[in-house]
Amino acid sequence: MSPTKTEMCANQTVLPDRQATGDRVEISVAGRVEEVPFIEINGRMIIVEGRWLRVASVHDEEWQEGDVVPDPVEFIAGLRKHEGFSADLFTFSQKPTDRTPRYAYAYEWESIAAIPVISYSDWWTNRVSTDLRNDVRKAAKRGLVVRAVPYSDDFVRGIKEIYDETPIRQGRLFWHYKKDFEEVKRANATYLERSEFVGAYVGDELVGFLKIVYVDQFAKLMQIISKDAHRNRRPMNALIAKAVELIDAKGCSLLTYGNYHYAQGADSVTAFKSRNGFEEILVPKYYVPLTAKGKLALRLHLHHGIKALVPNSVRQNLKRARLSLYQRTWLRTPRTPS
Repeated sequence: MSPTKTEMCANQTVLPDRQATGDRVEISVAGRVEEVPFIEINGRMIIVEGRWLRVASVHDEEWQEGDVVPDPVEFIAGLRKHEGFSADLFTFSQKPTDRTPRYAYAYEWESIAAIPVISYSDWWTNRVSTDLRNDVRKAAKRGLVVRAVPYSDDFVRGIKEIYDETPIRQGRLFWHYKKDFEEVKRANATYLERSEFVGAYVGDELVGFLKIVYVDQFAKLMQIISKDAHRNRRPMNALIAKAVELIDAKGCSLLTYGNYHYAQGADSVTAFKSRNGFEEILVPKYYVPLTAKGKLALRLHLHHGIKALVPNSVRQNLKRARLSLYQRTWLRTPRTPS
């Protein structure tokens, strides 16, 4: 009997990469690598972030295979008993392929951007517009070649050229700008044995790339980026099209790409995702108080931090002011994906 799409995709199984020494692990915060302390519970690495409110979570939760917290009762009991552990809240989510709430803890619906992949043909015919299809066709006519590529030093050099094109992306300083070769190579080598890279080329020049990570029965888009200088060739749209084609061939039934809606509301990134066939799916994200402070913060809706309390209109004004400052400082004008 032939394997189903779920069985084919689930065959992608390896342990994730992790940089850990002693009782500290490296995490990326806004593109900066920081070392934070961790503890291990039932084979999962738990990190704690925050100052006033300390929130514990599974390190790289969204990239982990299997149930992130197989037995929450036992897991949380282990957290409470762990000597030297200090956190006010513990948070964890279910997978995008498991959307019905299963646990009796407080939860919120997390907005995930996803393409249900019935087939490449279904995505091409039913999930994207004629304009998008025309853009993908134009990409090929304008000399863009999109293909899966191995992770090599030559490919990393191409990534670095893309990173170094502009210091500002999406209205903020771009954290990968002018990083050295080894930093770029290490940053893109996470979960390498279950990753796939797609490059968009004009001749021998890499003008855009994306990275797919396979997680259980679905695929996650970790990064997609292209050069502004080749924006008219529509590399971003062509890369998404190739990604859907590849994961359909591997039997995965879902491609996710971060959040669909964010706290600040719809923006150009949401529009880009929608245009390329992503839709919103809702996944339960749980919040478990571990202290009286955690219980109070959850009751007062302070668990998302002070920024979440700022009105959206004020937030947008602050973002525009920040962008204006960056443009004056760096003398570059950022552009958004089409």
